[in-house]
Amino acid sequence: MYLSLAGRICLALIFLNAGINHITGFPGFVETIASQGLPLAGLLAVGTIVFLLVGAVSLLLGYKTTVGAWLLIIFLIPTTFIFHPFTTDLTSFLKNTALVGGLLMTLSHGPGPLSLDGASSKVPS
Repeated sequence: MYLSLAGRICLALIFLNAGINHITGFPGFVETIASQGLPLAGLLAVGTIVFLLVGAVSLLLGYKTTVGAWLLIIFLIPTTFIFHPFTTDLTSFLKNTALVGGLLMTLSHGPGPLSLDGASSKVPS
């Protein structure tokens, strides 16, 4: 029963930390995005922060975990290939691949009973 909660917390912490760090270092974060030649770096930075924080809070609370997991997967795929290509940053590439795997397991098995989603599924009709 507690393993699903522990897994969600472990997954969420890295995204929560990244979202907060991107807020506190916003100008540098925008520069990093722009340095890859991506257009509308400021807008992409704001969107990234929203995806990270909404996805992380969703996992932490176990509320709308399907939506939260998909937001984080949608964030991870382009981020991994653009900023952490396996040819130059294998460790980060593999870490992000493992994170996608954990999120896919959350999608497959659900948030578990210690979650807002799990609690709401027990409400009698």
